[in-house]
Amino acid sequence: MEKRLSPVVRLEKEDNVVVARHEIPAGTEIPEEGITTLQPVPAGHKVATRLIRKGEPVLKYNTVIGYAAEDTVPGTWMHSHNIQFDEVNKDYAFSRDYKPVELIPEDQRAVFMGIVREDGRVATRNIIAIPVAGNCAATVARKIANYFNEERMKAYPNVDAVVPFITGIGCGMEMTGEPMDLLRRTISGHVANPNTAGALVCALGCERNNIDKMFEAEGMKEGKMLRRLVMQEVGGTRKAIELGIQMVKEMLEEANKVKRVPVSAEHLVLALQCGGSDGFSGLSANPALGKAADKLVRNGGTVILAEISELFGVEHTLTCRAKTPEVGQKLVDRLNWWLKYNEGRDCQINGKVSPGNNAGGLANVLEKSLGGAKKGGSTPVNAVYKYAERVTEKGLVIMDTPGYDPMSVTGEFAGGATICAFTTGRGSCFGSTHCPTVKLASNSEMYERMIEDMDINCGQIIDGERTIEEMGDIIFEKLLAVASGEKSKSEELGVGADEYVPWPIGVMA
Repeated sequence: MEKRLSPVVRLEKEDNVVVARHEIPAGTEIPEEGITTLQPVPAGHKVATRLIRKGEPVLKYNTVIGYAAEDTVPGTWMHSHNIQFDEVNKDYAFSRDYKPVELIPEDQRAVFMGIVREDGRVATRNIIAIPVAGNCAATVARKIANYFNEERMKAYPNVDAVVPFITGIGCGMEMTGEPMDLLRRTISGHVANPNTAGALVCALGCERNNIDKMFEAEGMKEGKMLRRLVMQEVGGTRKAIELGIQMVKEMLEEANKVKRVPVSAEHLVLALQCGGSDGFSGLSANPALGKAADKLVRNGGTVILAEISELFGVEHTLTCRAKTPEVGQKLVDRLNWWLKYNEGRDCQINGKVSPGNNAGGLANVLEKSLGGAKKGGSTPVNAVYKYAERVTEKGLVIMDTPGYDPMSVTGEFAGGATICAFTTGRGSCFGSTHCPTVKLASNSEMYERMIEDMDINCGQIIDGERTIEEMGDIIFEKLLAVASGEKSKSEELGVGADEYVPWPIGVMA
């Protein structure tokens, strides 16, 4: 006889709420919890399993996600209307739970078919990049890239794409300090990423982000695979486009010489990302990705957990396993910066999540953060980086990026990420030409509805068909396949030409 699947998911025995697997009508008995639903409960939303007095913590994963706004009886639908957002007392317990990872012996590690650069770095894709120093060169960069259409690229079968990196900033901004430094290290990071075989940096010539000063500040040296093109020097738009096309052709000839070879998974740098989250994200896709992340770390690889503003409220679950107290304190310092930066503003770090997140079952940023942190797995936090800083530590690291997905992945790629895993519950269609992105659906209904965009259905966990561990293994194998050249769904759709979005921090004038 087939075992009945409960209509709710219990995450921890200490929790006073459970999560609806599917829409539950009012009056539904849930005998395993000893409750009857008092209102309809949408899929991914929460139900109280015992009396929660006004002001008492609401617990999910045995973690506080808010406080009861009123006395709440068992069977009550729990959401933002009756869960109050407030500050949570946290014990950072710096490095208390730190344990070094037991790495898999080198001769037993997973392998993928990678592209080994002359300096030993390993790529998953092979692109020619066309970044701009500022928005004034955007048309030139885009027209140069557009020239190399699918038909012309057939002459270069070992090159994946010619990618324009267009930004709306670069001029009308602060000349010194963090804003300009951030933009420059973002651009230079895209040039230096292993996936970039060559780059043509374009500029008008008079923008505040002066191309020559950027080259000097970032240690960028012109050569056969790194060129500069200044519109005011070569005679304007048309001449710059013609010259740029010729320069890219020369780089393509060189880039096309590469061959994929078997390499250890220790060379992978995985960007973690979630967007369009729902109440299932923290139950299926994110913890399953966390298992895959742990597996990559044990294989000697690198995993970047980003979106620091969406770790607010659960940072103590990360600081306690920081490699050193200094690493843990750096995470707290960055979070405090975000709280100050968003003070008095209608931003999610102050409680309210996006309409899509809310409709999907997330009551506030604490609950969203709880799910988002799951994708980082369980290994130690070895370092914390500022936006677009080069990642040099192995294992799990954290990068300070905004929660806005394209902006976050832009920072991670600049830091050295060569592949991305992206979880979604509502159905984000993000993709990246230069950083291949594997999309993980948190629920089966959305996966089936948006199957052309989703690579893996983690909703099988909610449906009782797979365990989190099994799904983690599936994700890991898919990452190896995509790193080896298999196209992700977003790549097949051609998504990724406009998803380069440097963080425009600072004053614009």
